[in-house]
Amino acid sequence: MSPKQATEFFQRWQAADPHPTTELNYASPFELLVAVILSAQATDKSVNKATAQLFPIANTPATMLALGETGLREYIKTIGLYNAKAKNIIATCQILIDQHHSQVPDQRAALEALPGVGRKTANVILNTAFQQPTMAVDTHIFRLGNRTGLAPGKNVLAVERGLLKLIPAEYLQDAHHWLILHGRYVCTARKPKCPSCLVADLCEYKEKTPA
Repeated sequence: MSPKQATEFFQRWQAADPHPTTELNYASPFELLVAVILSAQATDKSVNKATAQLFPIANTPATMLALGETGLREYIKTIGLYNAKAKNIIATCQILIDQHHSQVPDQRAALEALPGVGRKTANVILNTAFQQPTMAVDTHIFRLGNRTGLAPGKNVLAVERGLLKLIPAEYLQDAHHWLILHGRYVCTARKPKCPSCLVADLCEYKEKTPA
């Protein structure tokens, strides 16, 4: 896809949704970090339901650590992989207390050193909590990068790099949210809603869903 087409893509999304954001509920970088760790292979809706009960009780590294793995599991047991997530979150809390003065770091290397935090999660935190122009590539964005022609790639890192190279700087801060929302609600995996798509005429997908 040409830079001109890509610019038009994001101009339209910006006009339709000037201030996109995550659908995870959070009130601090720490709450966002916990929510994103919980969201792996889970829906934002299921995470929000659990954190609505959890965060009033524990929303700092110290109060979360005080719950322990057993206590935390009781709040997140409706979420997939909750045993591993509880272990990672408690270990992360200890590291935040010991190494970062109980603050979520705003550097990629420090974030990726936390248990349960990979490149995608680090990018979400850097972008959403610290307003850094990063691109977190999940399954939705990976699909869009390839399907639309924005940034074809065989793996998530290739798609991430392609998007960072193609997306104009003025749209990069919000691009992650526009893409994930588009992939979640319009350009769905099984039957994309091409007739109602805002950028269908620019998209390079050859098997568009008919009206």
